[in-house]
Amino acid sequence: MSEILEQAKLFFEACETGKGWEACKAYCHSDATFSAQAAALNDIETLQGYTEWMKNLLTPIPDGHYELRFFAEDEERECVAAYAVFHGTQTGPGGPSEPTGKAVAADYVYAMQFEGNLIRHMTKVWNDTISLQQLGWA
Repeated sequence: MSEILEQAKLFFEACETGKGWEACKAYCHSDATFSAQAAALNDIETLQGYTEWMKNLLTPIPDGHYELRFFAEDEERECVAAYAVFHGTQTGPGGPSEPTGKAVAADYVYAMQFEGNLIRHMTKVWNDTISLQQLGWA
């Protein structure tokens, strides 16, 4: 396994289990950027901000977990892609309303662009509208 594939796997696990920036920063440039074409993430421009958003998401959805479906590296482009499904039920406080008890199963993709052995930029591909509807938040 290449070094960047290993770094990407460690980052993915830390991010998706809500460890936040403190655990994720070891795998990223300190000024790593973030992008997504999802209204729920419009104001997030840094990978630090995104990892904290994921950490905070596990408050209203405390059983949130991922099901990894694909993980691969494009060595020539120094990029790693991950496809997973996020599962969870809103039973905790902190969402836009009282706990709905509704579940979400959200497909998403991370494209992690490396510079050296650290993530320089990550793009998330995710249909937030469907996820918010499933949770009863939209």
